[in-house]
Parts: sequence; C-alpha cells; structure tokens
Amino acid sequence: MTTTISKWGNSQGLRFPKKVMELLHLSVGDKMKVSVENGRVILEPAEHHRKKYSIDELVKKIPHDYKPYEAFNDKVGIEEW
Repeated sequence: MTTTISKWGNSQGLRFPKKVMELLHLSVGDKMKVSVENGRVILEPAEHHRKKYSIDELVKKIPHDYKPYEAFNDKVGIEEW
C-alpha cells in the first residue's frame, strides 16, 4: 500500500484507509508513538486500545442465570408505587 504525505496548514500528515484503521482498532484523535529506526518510520499506538463492542455482543456475555438486583427505597415525596 502507498499513501502520500499531505499538507494541512503548517503541518504535514498521512491519511490511512478506513480498513487499516479498523484492522488496528484506531480512531481519529488516537495518539501515536513515532520513531525512526534504520531509515524507517515506525508508528505505534501510544496507548492500549480496548476492543469496541456492540450492545448485542455485551448482552450475550450476561450469564443466563443472572438476576438483576432491584433496590426499592423509602418514599421521598408523593410517589405512588
């Protein structure tokens, strides 16, 4: 893959295809560590990235025998329960 260094104001930058961002679990605004080794530019995420889950994936992880706790407090005002 080839990408081009572009100019943004007084800075320069690289654009990454959406697929590359998805494969590396990167998002716009993520911080990257930049180093140069043997004439090569090395880019690494500066922070550990958490996997992004959908609500369906999270619900599937709830144990089948899980029963949520319901706390009923004393009345505070004129509620009718």
